[in-house]
Amino acid sequence: MRGYLLKELLSMMITLLFVGSLLTSLGWYMVDTNNVQPRQLPPLKKSPTKLPELCKNCDETVKKAFELYSEPWKKQEDNYNQFRSQLNTKCNALENAIITQANTPKGTKILFDGDKKTNMAVNEEIFGTLIKENPFPNKTWSSCAVVGNGGILANSSCGRTIDAAQYVIRCNLPPLSNGLEKDVGSKTDIVTANPSIIIEKYFSLMQRRRPFAEALRSYGNALVLLPAFSFRHNTALSLRAFYTIDDFRGSARAVYFNPKYLRNLATFWRSKGLKSPRLSTGIMMASIALEMCSEVHLYGFWPFEIHPYSSQTLMNHYYDDRKAKNKFHAMPTEFNLLLKLHREGVLRLHLGECHPDEK
Repeated sequence: MRGYLLKELLSMMITLLFVGSLLTSLGWYMVDTNNVQPRQLPPLKKSPTKLPELCKNCDETVKKAFELYSEPWKKQEDNYNQFRSQLNTKCNALENAIITQANTPKGTKILFDGDKKTNMAVNEEIFGTLIKENPFPNKTWSSCAVVGNGGILANSSCGRTIDAAQYVIRCNLPPLSNGLEKDVGSKTDIVTANPSIIIEKYFSLMQRRRPFAEALRSYGNALVLLPAFSFRHNTALSLRAFYTIDDFRGSARAVYFNPKYLRNLATFWRSKGLKSPRLSTGIMMASIALEMCSEVHLYGFWPFEIHPYSSQTLMNHYYDDRKAKNKFHAMPTEFNLLLKLHREGVLRLHLGECHPDEK
């Protein structure tokens, strides 16, 4: 009996010692944690947006361009009138941008602006395809929209704003249907036609020509502006375009760039610091608009692959991601010059989404 009681007493003592030790450890732990700041993990660093391979180091360029663009815009009449006067003096688009029967009689030697050693006499056939007189009215349009094809126009909802302009200029036979109207509109007064598009999409008009004629219907009775006398191979192609429109009784009208005007325009922009081998269609048409219009609005002119608002990667065009095959044009340099005119209140660039009350 005594042995049993001793064993129970020993067992209780061991248990009490264990519990006491445990309580002591817990007490020291609580004291320790009250005096030491809890350990915190370092904040996660946001990795920068990975830029496309073809847009190396363009993030700072985009940021700088967008900062300059974001300054409040207001038309500056003095700057606008001065720049317009310079353009008119050096180039005079209203009289010279398009070859007509009035400014280019039969027998005139046309000096090409691309193939500078090439010239061609205006014979009976060529003369018969020329528009009789200057197609531009002897007045100033109140507002003009020049619509480029940059990917920044995708999902922009700018269609109604563009169509609200009094005169609308488009570049390089862009598609306007299948829902694209919401972003780019449909109204067209002039549309340019790059020969490379006619060659690749319509087989140089050497096969079936109806698809080309039907594609032009989306532009209504617009002028289809062709660089017939820039390069030697353009002339026959432009004549085929003229005959296709005529044969299929299209409502559009083919007209030709005057190479003399394009040479003078290249010289003008060279004096402003633009030294690319050839001007882009966009800056050509913006230049014409600056002589024709009181207010010039540019859409789809953003040469970078990153959207300035969302930082998302953009397609090359609002309708496809096809890249240019050559490096004829100095797009970022052209954009910087247009951005300078935007900041000076000469013209207005539109980036991002449009709103119903935007003008």
